[in-house]
Amino acid sequence: MGHGHWDDNAYAAAKTFRAAKGEDDFGYSAGLRKKPASAWKAAAALDPKNAVRECRDSADHADSTPIAVLFDVTGSMRRVPRIMQGKLGKLHGLLKRRGYLTDPQVLFGAIGDADSDRVPLQIGQFESDNRMDEQLRTIFLEGGGGGQKSESYELAAYFMARHVVTDAWQNRGRKGYLFLIGDELNKPALEARHIRRVIGDDVREDIDPASVYRELARKWNVYFVLPNQSSYYNDPEIGEHWSGLLGQHFLKLDDPGAVCELIAATIGLEEQVVDVDRALADLADVGSAAESAAVGKALARLGTKTVVTSAVPDPGGPSDVVLR
Repeated sequence: MGHGHWDDNAYAAAKTFRAAKGEDDFGYSAGLRKKPASAWKAAAALDPKNAVRECRDSADHADSTPIAVLFDVTGSMRRVPRIMQGKLGKLHGLLKRRGYLTDPQVLFGAIGDADSDRVPLQIGQFESDNRMDEQLRTIFLEGGGGGQKSESYELAAYFMARHVVTDAWQNRGRKGYLFLIGDELNKPALEARHIRRVIGDDVREDIDPASVYRELARKWNVYFVLPNQSSYYNDPEIGEHWSGLLGQHFLKLDDPGAVCELIAATIGLEEQVVDVDRALADLADVGSAAESAAVGKALARLGTKTVVTSAVPDPGGPSDVVLR
């Protein structure tokens, strides 16, 4: 965990090897789908039950910065993880080689529907080397969802707020970056029964989702990315819902193929390493000119900093989780 370095050549070679043998990039998901639904479960390394994830400094990475990317794997969102897997090298290259971050550690996870899915939450581990690719490819792409225009994003937010420990925060008071990628609403309540079943905490009362995001914002820069070609891209209720929770950190992305580039450029802007023009030029340099317009449009509000993020509370304030 957190040791080693990303290797573009090893990543490309592994992908070529799988293609030559006819193996799916998401082998765990492909294998599980051959079994009855009653056997579906998260891979052991991604099971959030009674788990804690850590982003720690190491001899290789003394100034670790946690980056968590959790995406909706229901219905129409299933293309996103395949896009992420195909562009991981660019994400890491932009962050590290362009100097956006010194020691990024990346965690991947997946969000489903705790009311209807067998695997509603998967959370990996923070990695600095090619194990982040292995982690991503182990995610189960269930493709479920309950059809009620809400998924269990608030359950994922609870895990990230309560079950993740980072040296960046504990030693330096430095926030991590959390990107939620989806196209629907939070559930009206974070149900205690879902917390007990999926995460294992002995919680007895339902929780107001807004209070979970307020707690989360103390330690994380939280973004919600709504990619085009998803079911509710043009639904104003989605934008109002997430803007109300996260302010300017609600981002709409015209081209879902640019999601890796958007994440890297957003971090570069937040770190004040680049402005929007420089970030887009960096994207063009790594061969992403076709996506730069979509990223630039998505970043317009971040670049101008004209809107205040509404959910960020006083970092030293008390916990204000609200029971329902």
